Amino acid sequence: MKVLRTPIVAVLGHVDHGKTTLLDRIRRSNVTAREAGGITQHIGATEIPLSAIKEICKDIWNVNVVIPGLLFIDTPGHKAFTNLRRRGGALADLAILIVDINEGFKPQTEEALMILKTFKTPFIVAANKIDKIPGWQSNEGMPFMKSYAMQDEVVRQRLDNRIYELIGELYQRGFSADRFDRIRDFTRNVAIVPISALTGEGIPELLMLLVGLAQRYLEKSLRLHVEGKARGTVLEVKEEKGLGLTFDAILYDGTLRVGDRIAIGGVEGVIVTHVRGILRPRPAKEMRLESRFKSVESVTAAAGIKVVAPDIEGVLAGSEFEVVESDEDIKAFEQRIKQEYQEIAIETDEEGVVIKTDTLGSLEALINEFRELGIPIKKADVGDITKKDVVEASANRDELNRVIIGFNVKLLPGVEEEAAKYGVRIFTDQIIYSLIDNFTQWRDEEKRLRERQKIESIIMPGKIQLLKNYIFRRSKPAVVGVKVLAGELRKDVKLIKPDGTPAGVVRSMQKSGENISVAREGDEIAIAIDGVTIGRQLEGDEVLYVDVPERHAKVVERELMETLSENARSAFREFLDIKRKDNPFWGK
Repeated sequence: MKVLRTPIVAVLGHVDHGKTTLLDRIRRSNVTAREAGGITQHIGATEIPLSAIKEICKDIWNVNVVIPGLLFIDTPGHKAFTNLRRRGGALADLAILIVDINEGFKPQTEEALMILKTFKTPFIVAANKIDKIPGWQSNEGMPFMKSYAMQDEVVRQRLDNRIYELIGELYQRGFSADRFDRIRDFTRNVAIVPISALTGEGIPELLMLLVGLAQRYLEKSLRLHVEGKARGTVLEVKEEKGLGLTFDAILYDGTLRVGDRIAIGGVEGVIVTHVRGILRPRPAKEMRLESRFKSVESVTAAAGIKVVAPDIEGVLAGSEFEVVESDEDIKAFEQRIKQEYQEIAIETDEEGVVIKTDTLGSLEALINEFRELGIPIKKADVGDITKKDVVEASANRDELNRVIIGFNVKLLPGVEEEAAKYGVRIFTDQIIYSLIDNFTQWRDEEKRLRERQKIESIIMPGKIQLLKNYIFRRSKPAVVGVKVLAGELRKDVKLIKPDGTPAGVVRSMQKSGENISVAREGDEIAIAIDGVTIGRQLEGDEVLYVDVPERHAKVVERELMETLSENARSAFREFLDIKRKDNPFWGK
């Protein structure tokens, strides 16, 4: 009988469209509730044996299958995880693209499609949440076709319309698609399977399609990966009671045995060690949340496993491992890993934030996200936040960069005190997109505050018209009614005439009998002007300009012109013409 490797199935899609809930239904577990914020933050793996698949599909099972089952990779859904998903996509033989049938395509759906296209990964669209279609009568665990036949005609029409919309979305992106039961050639058309991850409807057809596609179209490649050198990806390194330090991994090539010599990517280079033990989660259990494992002597790809090995303190989550038999093997592995790290490594900036994450994949994701946002990065590293990180962040000249971003990491003792001492802000979270949102919101608010403070501290342009019919006092100080024609007028600013000669200082302002400190375009007010006499220096009907100091005028012209009204911009240009009449370089 043929021996085929277990196909690896990546589950991709937008945040909250139901990826983990679908796997929960298949494995009868509850990973979703245990995830931070109900959103997957790392790649997890679940092995579903053929016997469990047959049980779910018993009403429609009619195939002769030789694959051992399916290994699902549940990947994070937020767009920052492109690279983690890409790693998952590259590993995957098949994929499920899960889309909320009521919401349709979202940014991360687009991104998932891009990944699948890049790696030419065959995929099925799971159109989830059919139970939310108005009028849908749920039938627990039932095949879609059977449940669909039991619905009212109007409800069937609603579902069909939404399926047509998905077909249209896929067509626009270069894919020919249809509902699964209408497809004859699955190599040319993308199958859409309507499902409810919550009630289990449609899941029998989804699993049957995956099994059928794997066996029919991937048989040759699946057979190639059973024998030969074992290769895998490290998911997480953690301490296990009674075992010491272990690492969770996906074995995607070959057969791994107890006693094998393996090379693994580490923080400070390649680590070479020996496999002391291999543990497998029980069937249909999610390996990150499984407490009882079965010890085995060997394991064949594809599988989610826990490896017990000495000297793995520096192993980096997200890195690769493989069996090595000679020094040449180790050198070849080192070369490949070095190249991968260089692809992830960043050109650090002299000025920028400090990023600390728990895994290589998370680091890669955050670096890409921050680069896209145009935020400079001074240092990016895997590990907990230390006092050294605080010192690094505090050396930034710009306060907006005196920041440490920590994803899924701890603050080591004394870090908070050190941060308070140096004025360093620390943002930590277990959910990557809320971490980014919190940081960018703070940064935007700080920028707005600075802008406000800058504007408040700078004397802004202004143009006023003296009102001859409202001269209340001619001198010491002169009190006269004015209209603000453009910009603003503040207490204590100097005024000039259109010929550039001084026209006194505004000592106080009143509007409707109340003292005010700022008057704006359109206001009619009374002002007290020191240093002039109406009838001598002023006639009482002039147009006057705020005498903006040269240093302030530079800032207004270079940075704040966009914040001014059209009238204020025009008045400021008139003011600059006055000042530059005798000195063309004034304020430049």
